[in-house]
Amino acid sequence: MSSRSEFQTPRIDPKLPPSDDSIGEVLQLLRFTGVLYCNAELTDPWGIEIPELPGVMNVEVVTSGHCWLEIEGEEPLFLPQGSLVLIPHGQRHKLRGNPGDRTTSLEAIPVERIGDRIESMRFGGGGRMTNVTYFGVRFDPYLADRLLRMLPTILHLRTHEDDNGWLHGTIRFIALEAKQRLPGSETVITRLADVLVIQAIRTWIESVRDKHRGWIAALQDRQIGRAMSLMHRHPELDWRVESLAKEVGMSRSGFSARFTSLVGEPALTYLTSLRMQIAYRELRNTSDTLAQIAERVGYQSEPAFNRAFKRVLGVPPGRIRKGPQGDTIRV
Repeated sequence: MSSRSEFQTPRIDPKLPPSDDSIGEVLQLLRFTGVLYCNAELTDPWGIEIPELPGVMNVEVVTSGHCWLEIEGEEPLFLPQGSLVLIPHGQRHKLRGNPGDRTTSLEAIPVERIGDRIESMRFGGGGRMTNVTYFGVRFDPYLADRLLRMLPTILHLRTHEDDNGWLHGTIRFIALEAKQRLPGSETVITRLADVLVIQAIRTWIESVRDKHRGWIAALQDRQIGRAMSLMHRHPELDWRVESLAKEVGMSRSGFSARFTSLVGEPALTYLTSLRMQIAYRELRNTSDTLAQIAERVGYQSEPAFNRAFKRVLGVPPGRIRKGPQGDTIRV
């Protein structure tokens, strides 16, 4: 058995070109597990109160007309035609045709079911019409915890920011899929909702590129972002500070200091947290053995994996597999 002082660079498949898109690597952690699609025709006066939905991102697109968004702690937001709003944390909020319009709970409004996850809604007093396309996108919050903590309460994209017409084209495609109800339509709608969410987050990241510090800044750093991408893409490899530094062309001491300064924690602490996030997902979503999952995230010893998992998440891995889906553990 080699000692820890003997160092070899982990082998990465030469057929796979290295990724320079560290933001893209992180966005892959937003693993969507389902989406509810609703096309709403709303006529003045109208108001809808959407309840808090933990583990769900709300995506709302105003395809015609206009409305107002209200969420606790924020100023009311006017949404003209073409607005896309992302509410990353699933907070309770209200949509109104005009300020002061009475609101009705979403659960109390009848809808027409078109499929298991596709609905249409007609609601309001018969006046001016506003069309809102709504998505409730479910995801695993533990895998995306760091990213979610960075996002603001509301992300708002406007029509004039859609220079290439991607927003309107995507929404039209989604509406067509919902209307035609072809085999696989729900899968297509889910994938297109992924596009809407990822594009909204990308746009926000670009807007704060020169303002942010910490994790977002680290992802955008050419060398530290590259190291983070390697860990995200290959968590099973025997990464050490020396091998990561070598991969990005830095000295061991320089890399270690810079990583800790930008990310806020040492590289191997970050790697352990990432591995436990991935292990958590595998425990929830697969029937693989603990030994198989341990190996997948870089542990040759199941006891060592168990100790690391309990240290990071506070409970043994067996508890996650046996526990209810509603367990809340912050990574």
